[in-house]
Amino acid sequence: MRHTYSCIWIHIIWATKNRERVLFGENGIPLFNHLTNKGKELNCPFEKLNIQPEHIHGLINLPTNLALKDFMSKIKGGSSFWLNNEIFKSTFSWQRGYGAFSVSASQIEIVKDYIANQGNHHKRLRFANEYDQWKKEYGLFDD
Repeated sequence: MRHTYSCIWIHIIWATKNRERVLFGENGIPLFNHLTNKGKELNCPFEKLNIQPEHIHGLINLPTNLALKDFMSKIKGGSSFWLNNEIFKSTFSWQRGYGAFSVSASQIEIVKDYIANQGNHHKRLRFANEYDQWKKEYGLFDD
């Protein structure tokens, strides 16, 4: 095969340390811009991104030359550093780890809608409860 073709859609979720609700409008908008720019800089732009007060949902198409762990390290580490220097002027940090779930190409629009509607969605179901449901559905358990 002459060329490499890939389509590796991943729905990623990560949370603030202790799931503190600190990412509101005045903090969320500049963070959205920062993350969007960082994704582009890494040649892995966010197809969809939504910032909630205590967690973030993103949808990416991971390129073959970038490992997910490296992408997340740069996204989380860089944004934590940036938030500490530009927004909070204190010790902000993300919770350890993240969730990463593969998405079938046939489900992209459904996932994009799901990510876009997080505000309404979490009026019905708290993030912590939903995340526990996801882990159970995917057969994942905490250490």
